[in-house]
Amino acid sequence: MHLLLLPPTLCSLSPLPPHRHLHFRTRHRQNLRYLKTLGITPPDFHSPQTLSQILSTLNYFKSKGFSEPDFPRIAFLSPHLFTPTFDPIAIEPVFDFLTVDLAASPEEIRGLILKCPHILESDPDLCLKPTLSYLKKLGIKQLKSPTTLNAHLLDTRVEKLEEKMRFLRSVGFSVEESRRICGRFPAIFGYGIEHNLRPKFEYLRKEMKRNGREEVNKFPQYFGFSLEKRIKPRYLHLKQRNVDGSD
Repeated sequence: MHLLLLPPTLCSLSPLPPHRHLHFRTRHRQNLRYLKTLGITPPDFHSPQTLSQILSTLNYFKSKGFSEPDFPRIAFLSPHLFTPTFDPIAIEPVFDFLTVDLAASPEEIRGLILKCPHILESDPDLCLKPTLSYLKKLGIKQLKSPTTLNAHLLDTRVEKLEEKMRFLRSVGFSVEESRRICGRFPAIFGYGIEHNLRPKFEYLRKEMKRNGREEVNKFPQYFGFSLEKRIKPRYLHLKQRNVDGSD
């Protein structure tokens, strides 16, 4: 009696049934369209693993209180966060810093990140914690308030903040005066020195014939005004009318 031996079936090489294959392709296209509506363009459109990783990242952000309208801005300013090599676990220490060290609420955390998504890529130990400590020593409060200024201040290294302090000391302010000016007007940390702060201070002293130190100590917000659009026109307007303008 002879047995008819059939060749073994290799399941791993068997194609998906037509209906399962179509379902997979449909879902894949839907995921691609969904990501595009959020401003996310995967580098590898054909990789299911890529889409799976990015969708996992989206779910992570949603668990932190973010919603779909938030993602286009984050993806535009920090596209690295939505790449297949990014692991959300890497930014968990940043959320820990914002929650514990800054004592911010989930909504405040969301607001700060939307103002400056790059903060998620900052190292808490090397950047965020030292910066927070430095700003607190200057007397700057309510840093957890989700403003553009606060978000960018927290994301600035101490070495960069110190540049403004050195500038103030170089033009005659004492260490204590420099700290007080920066504490009362923290927006000064966002201005350039050579093309902003120095020209304004030199105009105050040379053209307006002021002491400089005295005026800025009283009104550090002077540095917040445009030299060409506000300071010069107002000074020339008063000068033409022989108004001292010292008050």
